[in-house]
Amino acid sequence: MELKKEVKLEDRKSNLTLENRSKLFLTGVIEVISFNEEKIFFNTCKGSLVIKGSGLKMNKLDVQNGEVLIIGTIDSCVYTAQQVKKDKETIISRLFR
Repeated sequence: MELKKEVKLEDRKSNLTLENRSKLFLTGVIEVISFNEEKIFFNTCKGSLVIKGSGLKMNKLDVQNGEVLIIGTIDSCVYTAQQVKKDKETIISRLFR
């Protein structure tokens, strides 16, 4: 049986590997904020990350290890220092504005 060590959030490594602008492998992902076929928002251990492109799909999402595999046409990858917070507004509160 293989035992995995728990790695602290601060000690996690964040890697981004892009192959032929069509396959992107990320590590260090904390959470997926939002996604569609043109834009995916992540919180990573090194800040927030926005992936833009077309036909984007998450083929692999391993939240426990912080790994994501994205396929599609990748146009840009942009990091910002601050992490994005999820919108805590519920559907009902949006309906009754």
